[in-house]
Amino acid sequence: MWSAVDVETWVSRRTSRLDAVHGPVQEIIEKVRSGGDAALIELSRKFDQVDLDTIAVDGDAREAAYEQVDARVTECLVEAEVRISRFHELQLPRGLWLSELEPGITLGVKTTPLSRIGAYIPGGRAAYPSTALMCTVPARIAGVPEICCCSPPPIQPLTLVALDIAGVHEIYQCGGAQAIAAMALGTETIDPVDKIVGPGNVYVTAAKMMLREYAEIDFPAGPSEIAVIADEGAVPAYVAADILAQTEHDPHAACLLISTSAALAGRVGAEIKKQAEHAPRKEIIAQALKNSGYIVAGDLAEAVAISNAVAPEHLSIQVIDPLPVLGGIRNAGAIFVGPYTPVACGDYASGTNHVLPTAGYARQYSGLDVHHFCKTSSVQILTREGLDSIGDLIETLATAEGLAAHAESVRVRRQEKKGGRKNNPGC
Repeated sequence: MWSAVDVETWVSRRTSRLDAVHGPVQEIIEKVRSGGDAALIELSRKFDQVDLDTIAVDGDAREAAYEQVDARVTECLVEAEVRISRFHELQLPRGLWLSELEPGITLGVKTTPLSRIGAYIPGGRAAYPSTALMCTVPARIAGVPEICCCSPPPIQPLTLVALDIAGVHEIYQCGGAQAIAAMALGTETIDPVDKIVGPGNVYVTAAKMMLREYAEIDFPAGPSEIAVIADEGAVPAYVAADILAQTEHDPHAACLLISTSAALAGRVGAEIKKQAEHAPRKEIIAQALKNSGYIVAGDLAEAVAISNAVAPEHLSIQVIDPLPVLGGIRNAGAIFVGPYTPVACGDYASGTNHVLPTAGYARQYSGLDVHHFCKTSSVQILTREGLDSIGDLIETLATAEGLAAHAESVRVRRQEKKGGRKNNPGC
């Protein structure tokens, strides 16, 4: 249940599952491509055991959801939305910046929100209103005018309330790989999107990666995972609690303790056994613990190196002197420092985003934020003086590449200046 593991085995176990579902996911994609709404209804009946009359969720259903959610929970969702908004507003880039780098040459960047995005909100085993907020609030802050969401039917009232609080009104009862296909390809009811964000199971993740030709994605975000770097100063009960918090998500969740103390690893194992006995989702936890284990490192430098090789979704640092360890981390979706910073803070209420790259993809990707919903265009403004200052450089390089028209596009303007013609006032 709790034993030593090696990095290579642990990493390969996480990354090999996508290939196994490629065939079934491709079949689902083709069904949605050819069948549209009818295929979504058929697949919902097959996979969710739900007969749908309509795919779209109307305003009446959103309003009715409030009656099924405890008022205190709704208040907490409102407060969480405020905290998530506050943090993500800090990330907003300037809409346009320009800088005159030298006389006559002004360069800059124009940032524009995407026109339409799709968010996948998982369902099935539980409602995830926090994920509904995490996926959509940054898009709204970025200024995306059209945000559509898909979630497996029947959509949980908690999810509907969260989406309404986030200001999302385009909601569809559709889950799994078929939802990703619908948002990427479009159906009679669902218009295609520019980008798809949100976590999901292995089928959802595979579909996102397979449909990138049609819609860009945030990153592969599959079953949850955590790595904990801990030394002899860590509290075993806290470490065990953080590990169990991830294992209750999914049978495929994966947890890794990287400790400089073999004794601590043993105490954490005992705490895991003790706390798991009383956990409501202990069957799921037991399955996830089979994907988990510990590594004893020689020192904290080796622990950091192991963590960077693993590139975990969540990284908890529970050591006596955490800042040097934090400074050495290169690959992690989100980092939680100190004994009083459980991952659950980032999941719900601190304001950071909990939609993060998994399965080692933190090497290449950042967690979801405002920048995922924006694109940039470089801007350049040259006066005649500026063009003349780099004209020889451009003409020489263009000629060297055999692109005479490129050189001529500069030359004709410089000759105009020498000839004294003034058909472009203001420049």
